[in-house]
Amino acid sequence: MSTTENLTATKSSGKAIDITLIALFAALMAICSWISIPLTVPFTLQTFAVFVTLEIIGGKRGTLSILVFLLLGAIGVPVFAGFKSGVAVLLGTTGGYLIGFLCTALIYWLFTSLLGNKFIVKLIALLLGLVVCYAFGTAWYMVVYMKSTGTIGLATVLGWCVTPFVIPDLVKLAVAFIISDRVKKVIKL
Repeated sequence: MSTTENLTATKSSGKAIDITLIALFAALMAICSWISIPLTVPFTLQTFAVFVTLEIIGGKRGTLSILVFLLLGAIGVPVFAGFKSGVAVLLGTTGGYLIGFLCTALIYWLFTSLLGNKFIVKLIALLLGLVVCYAFGTAWYMVVYMKSTGTIGLATVLGWCVTPFVIPDLVKLAVAFIISDRVKKVIKL
């Protein structure tokens, strides 16, 4: 086999690995969205899956994986919380938080591309991404809610959609870092 053929085979193998990882982590996000912890406000593990995805496969592949997850849900595959799917979910009151996951991924990808993969860079990127996800999702919620139901205040929406999730999301972030670190020691990607 010539050097050119070896290089082509290596690139093809790398693309196959990328596609496999993107699909695998999109499936992980779906599974985690189906896991619901029933409390006063039910919690899913979607944000945990987003954090783990970005930490293990990186910004570029992680962003693509989240995009695949959203597209699968949009075309009718029941990947969202409660086994829901469809464009109506994405356009509904909580759709902004789902789309916010893509914002989180883009921020993570940007930060790690520009500043490297140091722990502090990744932590700040994920925290900033989470804040942007909350902000985007909250603004989206307010717009959709006001169109269908009526006026609602920011404090009310924050009380419903953000405040109950801050501490659990920070715990998910910490656990995601621990698990990702252990997985990356076993599997070199």
